[in-house]
Amino acid sequence: MASPPGNWKTRYKASDLADHQRLEMTCKKCNRLVYINKAMISSIRGHEQLYLDEVERRARCKAQNCRGTMHMAMVRLDELSGFVGGIA
Repeated sequence: MASPPGNWKTRYKASDLADHQRLEMTCKKCNRLVYINKAMISSIRGHEQLYLDEVERRARCKAQNCRGTMHMAMVRLDELSGFVGGIA
């Protein structure tokens, strides 16, 4: 069975996120980094039913005099692990 077209941003809505899931937003202009979550997205009227690519498209940097577009990435800290190998 083939996966649906598009990537994770076009397949998932903000309401599909887990309550603890964080998204990393990086400004493409000034490189400012902020983290957002489901509650922050849902606090904006009408955003809870948007797909994540639509949230990314509407997001703008809030740094003074920037207003650059943002790039969204998923944060998965629970899946990160250290290198468990070595040289014998």
